[in-house]
Amino acid sequence: MKAIKFIILGIGLIFASEAQAQISVNLNVGTPPQWGPSGYSNVRYYYLPDVEAYYDVQNSNFIYISGNSWVRHSYLPKHYRNYDLYNGYKVVLTTYRGNWPHSYFKQHKVKYAKGYKGKYQKSIGNKGGNGNYKSKGNGNYKPKGNGNGNQKSNGNGNGKKH
Repeated sequence: MKAIKFIILGIGLIFASEAQAQISVNLNVGTPPQWGPSGYSNVRYYYLPDVEAYYDVQNSNFIYISGNSWVRHSYLPKHYRNYDLYNGYKVVLTTYRGNWPHSYFKQHKVKYAKGYKGKYQKSIGNKGGNGNYKSKGNGNYKPKGNGNGNQKSNGNGNGKKH
């Protein structure tokens, strides 16, 4: 009888440890922001050419130059407070692995200059309100002006992915 109890206990512990591992994996994989391009749920980084910044999906933050160093924040710098993340182009970095996408910034800045438009991108979510969003870790500054985004996507181009 004791042997059966130990076997049942062992099986229960195995299932419990697998469930814990599953929870850990889910917590480490970030959720793409609503303004992110649809169809790329397993990508960690986007490069935003118009603002010369990166977005880290896993950590829900932007990576950009502030002064002489790269910083990570849940928001873009003040001078991009009216930037429309839904209409701004996002270069999906499909081949990059690691924690420092900005180590390729010089190449990205040349290859995807400000104003770069690749193939048409559909956002994961729908744009609502005035175009700029303040949400937990994946939005932008709350707008102070009229809220009109300053970037328009024409949907044309010969899309490139890095």
